[in-house]
Amino acid sequence: MAAAEREVLEVCGREVVVSNPSKVYFPDAGITKLDLVRYYLDVADGAIRGIARRPIVLKRFVDGIAKAPFFQKRAPEKRPAWLPTVTLSFPSGRTADELVITDAAQLAWIINLGCVDLNPHPTRVEDIEHPDELRVDLDPQPAIPWKQIVEVAKVARATLEDHGLEGWLKTSGSRGIHVYARIHPRWSFHDVRSAAVALAREVERRAPAIATAKWWKEERHGVFLDYNQNAKDRTVASAYSVRPTKDARVSMPLRWDEVDRCDPGDFTLRTVPALLHANGDAHREIDDRPGSLEPLLELAKRQEAEGQKDAPWPPHYAKQEGEAPRVAPSRAKKPTKTAARRAAHPLLVIAKHEEKGPALEGLERWKARWPEAARHLGPDDVLVDAMRGRHTTWTRIRVNLRNVPEADRPPEEAPDPDYDPPGMPEHMRPSGRGAPA
Repeated sequence: MAAAEREVLEVCGREVVVSNPSKVYFPDAGITKLDLVRYYLDVADGAIRGIARRPIVLKRFVDGIAKAPFFQKRAPEKRPAWLPTVTLSFPSGRTADELVITDAAQLAWIINLGCVDLNPHPTRVEDIEHPDELRVDLDPQPAIPWKQIVEVAKVARATLEDHGLEGWLKTSGSRGIHVYARIHPRWSFHDVRSAAVALAREVERRAPAIATAKWWKEERHGVFLDYNQNAKDRTVASAYSVRPTKDARVSMPLRWDEVDRCDPGDFTLRTVPALLHANGDAHREIDDRPGSLEPLLELAKRQEAEGQKDAPWPPHYAKQEGEAPRVAPSRAKKPTKTAARRAAHPLLVIAKHEEKGPALEGLERWKARWPEAARHLGPDDVLVDAMRGRHTTWTRIRVNLRNVPEADRPPEEAPDPDYDPPGMPEHMRPSGRGAPA
């Protein structure tokens, strides 16, 4: 039997083996595993700045982006001695020794495992219980133009500045924008999330026509500020991460005077190294001026005094004191006019699948079966949910029939396709009308 293909790279004085270097990871772009490794070595200074001394979750695309990845929190048992770890505890009560990346050799080693993007926690090994980063994740609803996302980012920046924090911008590598603010590591995860909720609500107050802080997808419009990305155990793709898109798009740091004239599709694995070397890293000084969270926490107290409860947490977190009901409006029970209330947001689960493509194909089949209903759907009425199980991701598609006349509303059917997530307790399986977003 022929020996398996491999390539040995000399990085930081160490040998890093790239197994199956010619394996195609991005079929449409013709990008191989070795191309991906070499990209990260080209942008190592910037990429490591975003993950240095942070525990990192391994999101492994072992067969390239055409297949679903799996998440690995625990560091592989078989690893070089020069790969450090730190022990983390999670809301579930479990613990894990996660890898910590500080140099280019360590970075290349995890890319060889099939990591396409980098997913660090917002804490450093020096103090893993106190984040040093507040993350503003701008998640646009379908068909929202780039210009509107940029406008919301500018409002978020102004809101941060009004509360003593500096916003650092990057594209998400998909359709959105991330704005990071470095903070002193003095506050708990709970505090940082409270500050993020307050910020999201204030941005919505300042720009109600284009921004929303509503957790439930059926209530959203425009650009959603996902405050729950600041909850403990949540990770976000870091700067210079290659995202699993057909064109190998990159989460690109930008200066604020660049964002109006850029197109996020311009930043790919093939273009970013030259841009970085020509223009420098827009996040080069991101760690230099951390700020205080106190002004945003004071804002949170004022919002609470005005009657705003804590916003809903993700479904697998314990119920929090003062949290608003963790139930979608379409499922909320009212003592009177229950049927009318449920009719305000009539949701149908259309498709569930391991991969987004087949789920979208299921949506098209549903539209073909129910053309009159499909004709009334707006961009915000189709909800494409990226669901995360314990080790894998999958896609759920729902439609909101709020704009469909009652006479044209189809009955609820079994999803097509109907993926059954493995390893998930029965009571947590999302199904039926109004499942959690």
